[in-house]
Amino acid sequence: MSMDNKIKNVGLLGLPFDHNSSFARGPGQAPKVIRDCLTSGSLNTGTENGIELKNNANWLDCGDVKSQAPEHFVGDIQRACSSFLEKGTGLLSLGGDHSVTYPILRAYSEHFKGINILHIDAHSDLYDSFKGNKLSNACPFARIMEESLCTRLVQVGIRTLNAHQRQQAEKFNVEMIQMKDWHQGLIPHFSGPVYLSLDIDGIDPAFAPGVSHREPGGLSSREVINIIHQIQSPLIGADIVEFNPLKDIDNITAQLAAKLVKEVAGKMLMDLSSI
Repeated sequence: MSMDNKIKNVGLLGLPFDHNSSFARGPGQAPKVIRDCLTSGSLNTGTENGIELKNNANWLDCGDVKSQAPEHFVGDIQRACSSFLEKGTGLLSLGGDHSVTYPILRAYSEHFKGINILHIDAHSDLYDSFKGNKLSNACPFARIMEESLCTRLVQVGIRTLNAHQRQQAEKFNVEMIQMKDWHQGLIPHFSGPVYLSLDIDGIDPAFAPGVSHREPGGLSSREVINIIHQIQSPLIGADIVEFNPLKDIDNITAQLAAKLVKEVAGKMLMDLSSI
């Protein structure tokens, strides 16, 4: 697939991997739980922008990628994602911990130039290394920026930073909208394609208790959905990560994750003609 080919379909891809979780395991169980919620009958398949997912020929289920060994996860996920992109299928990936974003972006950078990343999260995930692990879920954006896998990284919802993370953000010229400075409509204009990385803990734990790292003071469900709708450039790919079903309460977070899948899919499908 050349840099100029268009995405023809959008595929839901599960990445049940949480070996790089820095605090608590569980996000590896999220893809199945989210899929079960999507098909449970509690949600219909229409999106807020008018896209219908049911019987939509451009909306595919690409199954799961299961790494044969934790130490091979980068190559395994990168190859799988690249094979779908080669066929013209853009990916909405379900983590898994946030470390999966790094190999996804390695694949995307093979097929697209000038990628902008919009990253919604409570944390910047810019550690050079965390607990001796450079591939920790606390480190993916350091790896992404080191390898120049994107042109621009904009982070929204950040509300816990230490000195090292601030230094890393400055080093890599990361644009950061901290939660203390956030207001609706603050999302910047992007020139070129956008990849969305959505960490569920970017949302306030009042709306999303099912995460390993609960950080109060976050975005509301409505604010995140509005952000998705307001992305003006073509959305070529996305991941929804760090939902931990073991920490959820009465499937509240599962329902939210499923809703976010619908709205991200709707945006990606709406943008197919412009990619």
